Amino acid sequence: MPKPLIGVTTYLDQARWGVWDMPAALLPAQYPRLVQASGGLATMLPPDEPSAAASVVARLDGLVMAGGADVEPVRYGAEPDPRTGPPARARDSWELALIEAALASGTPVLGICRGMQLLNVALGGTLVQHLDGHVESVGVIGRHAVKPVPGTRYASLVPELASVPTYHHQAVDRLGRDLIPSAYAEDGTIEAIELPSPTWALGVQWHPEMGEDLRVMQALTTAAS
Repeated sequence: MPKPLIGVTTYLDQARWGVWDMPAALLPAQYPRLVQASGGLATMLPPDEPSAAASVVARLDGLVMAGGADVEPVRYGAEPDPRTGPPARARDSWELALIEAALASGTPVLGICRGMQLLNVALGGTLVQHLDGHVESVGVIGRHAVKPVPGTRYASLVPELASVPTYHHQAVDRLGRDLIPSAYAEDGTIEAIELPSPTWALGVQWHPEMGEDLRVMQALTTAAS
């Protein structure tokens, strides 16, 4: 059986390599490595015209919304908090269109950190623009425990209390349409969300690509197969 083709969204930022310093579509190597280790083929999806999203998703077996910049608060009807980062408008527009296309077509989708937040916003939810205690220090991935909600898809994948790699200062506030929480941090922060079956849409607030646990990504690649 051919391996499923998994699209992973990317940053669009200024970058330096070799003698070059120019705009680049960026993706930490841990993302494609996690897809590959979980039985999939990874392809990068840099920002494009939102009108192209449906045709792109039609060529994929699964979709990963990667981490990155804060979602622009205007997307969920809020004024920016002083601690909210600068917007990534090209990513927001493109990735919201990808989510819409994936949900419409039944393509399995996994949101990671920003990707989970964007899934919530795409379905009409809102975000907490700043919370303390979920970033160990700038540029350092920390860890904390998350507890699954019994009966959810996430709990069927990871039934135990799990220590996960984390780096975020925003979180889900009001849940989007039809979404349910499927894991919590010890302080009550929603750490995973999902749509009920048969739709395969899961968001995790942590960074599985920075850890060793393949179960969440393997579930995506299995659904994509």
